[in-house]
Amino acid sequence: MAAMRRGLVHALAWSLATGAAVTLSWWGVHTVMAGTAYDPPLALPIPAAGSGSPKASSTQHPPTPAPSKTPRKKTPPPPSPTPQKPTTQPPSPDAGRVKSYTVDGGRVVFALGETSAELVSATPSAGWQMQVWKQPTWIRVTFTRDAHERSVFAVWHDSAPRVEIDER
Repeated sequence: MAAMRRGLVHALAWSLATGAAVTLSWWGVHTVMAGTAYDPPLALPIPAAGSGSPKASSTQHPPTPAPSKTPRKKTPPPPSPTPQKPTTQPPSPDAGRVKSYTVDGGRVVFALGETSAELVSATPSAGWQMQVWKQPTWIRVTFTRDAHERSVFAVWHDSAPRVEIDER
């Protein structure tokens, strides 16, 4: 009887220790992963053989129309006080090369064409806030936290599209 009781006590102690270890491990992994943002997979259009135009796809949105030649007057939206979800937009078929830029505040992906650029995605790092401004000749993505500001610009008003990074 004493041996049986001792076996039950050992089994109970092992169960409690194992449960505590699993709980502690889960809590640690959950804490680390909670602030992590992942970009969704990006599907680029593939031209049909011989036609030069992309095939229809259930995962592809219709291409965005080319910007008009008439200047539009637009002001940037006011800064958002709340963190924003990652911004993702598929590039148009003539978007050119897709390049990713990582700064302290997050990651920005642009599709750089011959005469313009498109924002493919923007994802803030944990604890950073993000703002996006779009104009006919430039796109700005700014990540802010406390007194720190990181901006990634795609500019094409006086030349082929280029990307500039500003850290303050």
